[in-house]
Amino acid sequence: MGKVYAFLADGSEEVELLAVVDVLLRGGQDVKLVSVTGKKNVTGSHGIKLQADLLISQTDLKDGDVLFLPGGMPGTRNLGANEELVRALMEAQEDNRRIAAICAAPSILGRLGILEGKKATCFPGFEQELKGATVVKQGVVTDGNVTTARGLGYALDMGIELLALLVDKLHARKIKEAIQYDQIPM
Repeated sequence: MGKVYAFLADGSEEVELLAVVDVLLRGGQDVKLVSVTGKKNVTGSHGIKLQADLLISQTDLKDGDVLFLPGGMPGTRNLGANEELVRALMEAQEDNRRIAAICAAPSILGRLGILEGKKATCFPGFEQELKGATVVKQGVVTDGNVTTARGLGYALDMGIELLALLVDKLHARKIKEAIQYDQIPM
């Protein structure tokens, strides 16, 4: 079982956070919602109230197999401004532990140099903030220890990708089938 820390701040995109977390929980992973705000009650980018399991100051993030950042505004800026989270991301990068970010949040990784030499994706308009990355238009991209996704429409895909990386593709496929996830051509 992998240990995943999913971070949230006021203004984080609720469904990006919860869709990824839901898939990982269904897949048997140990997921903790971690607030960087100093309070467990957080308000998402669409006004939805969320409650974290932990405050960032209450946990040692070094045991996390995945550090996951949802997007949303101003949530992405709020996450990127937290010194403890920035330090944890840099330590995870040094230790080659998995880091995942969706939508606008890959911009945090770009500013920290974590995307240097890697393929990455993000919400359109944030490409210039992916410093050192080869920006691709795929929905979900894993390059080395970093997984990025373009936005809300790819949140389930990101959860499935992370589950495949934490366990294996067969397990991820079983969860995908159990949630009846099948993209419908338009």
